[in-house]
Amino acid sequence: MNEAPKKNAPADPRAHIGHVHLKVADLERSLQFYSGVLGLEVMQRMGDSAAFLSAGGYHHHIAINTWESLGGSPPPPGTTGLYHTAIVYPTRVAMADALHRVLKASIPLEGAADHGVSESIYLRDPDDNGVELYRDKPREVWPHDKDGKLAMYTRPLDLKGLLSEAEAKEEDGLPTGPNDL
Repeated sequence: MNEAPKKNAPADPRAHIGHVHLKVADLERSLQFYSGVLGLEVMQRMGDSAAFLSAGGYHHHIAINTWESLGGSPPPPGTTGLYHTAIVYPTRVAMADALHRVLKASIPLEGAADHGVSESIYLRDPDDNGVELYRDKPREVWPHDKDGKLAMYTRPLDLKGLLSEAEAKEEDGLPTGPNDL
């Protein structure tokens, strides 16, 4: 098992991560976070045990259920499992709107970073699952080293500057979220 992995042909470049299915302790509490705060739409609900949520009418980006976790507690620190779920926003303004929603709901941030290729905000959902809210930067501005290889980094993200983009959008009278459309 300590051998270096054999180099195979790369995966099809159209492959992507489809959706996340989370075990939660309290379905209503999780719905309040993912739908009420983040604004994802409930596409289908299975009584009080599961729900499927998305942005833009997709069948689901995030599913939540209590099938094996009703009333359960988060995994203890130092154990393996999901590090975080990442929600990708199409624009900086859309990401700023998400940040505004999180702050309005008094949800604490764990961090915020500029990674050169993306801008990210980190927080926890009600079941202590990590959540990353981010947007990719255009590929043409991604940092590269002198050999042309990708050179990501972690630097502080200017949250005030990010929020000012959402505020400017509100002042222009443009919609700031799905409920304003």
